[in-house]
Amino acid sequence: MALVTPQRVGLPGEAGRIEAVVELPQQVAQPAAFMVVCHPHPLHGGTMGNKVVTTLARTAHELGAATIRFNFRGVGASEGSFDQGRGEIRDALTAAAHGRHLWPDARLWLAGFSFGGVVALRASTTHGVGRVEKLLTVAPALASHYAAAREIQVPHCPWLVIQGEDDEVVDPKLVMEWTQALQPPPQVVLLPETGHFFHGALNTLQERAGSFLARAP
Repeated sequence: MALVTPQRVGLPGEAGRIEAVVELPQQVAQPAAFMVVCHPHPLHGGTMGNKVVTTLARTAHELGAATIRFNFRGVGASEGSFDQGRGEIRDALTAAAHGRHLWPDARLWLAGFSFGGVVALRASTTHGVGRVEKLLTVAPALASHYAAAREIQVPHCPWLVIQGEDDEVVDPKLVMEWTQALQPPPQVVLLPETGHFFHGALNTLQERAGSFLARAP
């Protein structure tokens, strides 16, 4: 397990201060990449401390990459209030901009779980984010809750969707139909006997995510 040096910071967001944790693997002065990780739905207990979010961060650390986890507006010590996903995209862009300031030569990866997967996807094609090298969305809630496939811009970077086959929150069938309708479709990994919160499957999640992130573009 990679040892990391965490630093709690307050980022100047559109709606006020954004609570964030910057983590850099020890013995790494200038990471080759950094990953911004977006958490689940703010109104359903989602925070940057979610176990899937922290698992994704650890996956990046094992590859020598830095991470920025943050609480969306209105969560934890982050100021503001829930903005139906619109303001949350700008929160993610703020975190990405902070990473680019810290490590200007590092590649940017975006990742997110559930609602956070929707935000990461939207942020990856939003003007102002700059070049995104990789996108990782875990059980993205978009297919069943937020928008039709035709409303989504497909990112111009390698993109992996990891979905539990027994997800009780996000319908796996709808996720599969949605991804297959996109052009080009993302890479999809369907994990058998796995629910929405990846109980008992975090190691497998880390293995699949790590394999994707480690792969050359």
